Amino acid sequence: MLESSMIAALRAQALPLLPNDNLDAVMAQIGDATLVLLGEASHGTREFYRLRADISKRLIIEHGFDAIAVEADWPDALQVSRYIGHDGNDRSADQALSGFQRFPQWMWRNKEMVEFIAWLRLHNAHHAKPSPAQTSVVQAAGLARVGFFGIDLYSLHKSIDSVLHYLDLNDAPAAARARERYGCFDQFGADPQHYGYATSFGMKPGCTQQVIEQLIDLSAAAAAQLPRSVGSVPDPFSDELFYAQQNARVVKNAESYYRAMFQSRDISWNMRDLHMAETLDALRQHISLRKGSVAKIAVWAHNSHLGDARATQMSERGELNLGQLVRQRYPAQESFLLGLTTCSGTVTAASDWGAPAEKKKLVPARADSIEGLFHATALARFLLPLRASDSVLAGVGRRYLERAIGVIYRPESERQSHYFHADLARQFDAVIHVDHSSALQPLERSVHWTTSEEAETYPFGV
Repeated sequence: MLESSMIAALRAQALPLLPNDNLDAVMAQIGDATLVLLGEASHGTREFYRLRADISKRLIIEHGFDAIAVEADWPDALQVSRYIGHDGNDRSADQALSGFQRFPQWMWRNKEMVEFIAWLRLHNAHHAKPSPAQTSVVQAAGLARVGFFGIDLYSLHKSIDSVLHYLDLNDAPAAARARERYGCFDQFGADPQHYGYATSFGMKPGCTQQVIEQLIDLSAAAAAQLPRSVGSVPDPFSDELFYAQQNARVVKNAESYYRAMFQSRDISWNMRDLHMAETLDALRQHISLRKGSVAKIAVWAHNSHLGDARATQMSERGELNLGQLVRQRYPAQESFLLGLTTCSGTVTAASDWGAPAEKKKLVPARADSIEGLFHATALARFLLPLRASDSVLAGVGRRYLERAIGVIYRPESERQSHYFHADLARQFDAVIHVDHSSALQPLERSVHWTTSEEAETYPFGV
């Protein structure tokens, strides 16, 4: 198909979205899916966060979604979950997000997240906790409170502390055993990368057996609780035990991940996304058991994690991702993969790992990229369904360049660092394109965020 014909066909199939659109077209595409994966082409675009929040609100209100699972660490997200559930000690959304101190801090500590977290807390205020006299019918009817959970694995030491805290409160002998096992990490210091380096190159023995044993212990304790939990009203003990088990899972998988970092990027990437899938499966099972019906979860992560890797250049490197795993593990009608793209504007990103957040100008998308084609439609914002057999992109059956901006953005190597080939029609079920987008506003703003006009991104850290 000639490029002019392609652009005309895209324009004909695109469903324009106004700035204040009610997203009815998006909800119609999602249908009855119970796992809705909401992507983003960068970690620093305000419109992406707003769209995901608006879609999530409608999923919660209209379809009874139970949880938001995000590309973040379990302990930090759990602090937010406690706040929106009116259980924590935090007095504001800003305080509830205070656990997010690891780079890139702005990814969750930003203005859009404060507004969304405040909305979730208000929503939950109208849905009281079930009393012992109530049944799971209350939750099955969509009246349960919504949770907020992290599916990433970087929080090795914070998750260790969380496991020990839970056991100190509930099982002193088990806490002593856990301290002895986790004490293996003490000799490596606070940075888990030091552990990965030392054990990968044979300088010191690793802690693999210890973390496995600890996860087995907590999993056995959790399994022992299942008979009295199925179909019953949630009780704090069962939920807290599940949270502790998940932290032990993070420690076990993070231990493997940090060792793999110094072996192969492909291996470490796969470990990370396998952990995300494992966590999502565990969360879905836990919520389903507690409510007595299938759990409904919206997932927020980068396009690189949520678009099916088999349709991209990633698969040629032997990489998989969460979107692929969800499609392989669940029936097609159970999941919906939504990608988000942009062409130009500004973005929040850093110039190097650990560097301050900057407000950077985006280099307009390449004319030979999928974003370039979308720009050529002259539509400011639109939804493009991809599942239909008559989808113009499905009919083409070819891969286009696609842009991925992580947390580091560098102009000197954009083509090599920030573009990859993908068949969008097989990668996602639909895509929303925002032609001109704006930078996410961090809660901790600095002179770097307001003055930088650099552009570019870095491929890692997504």
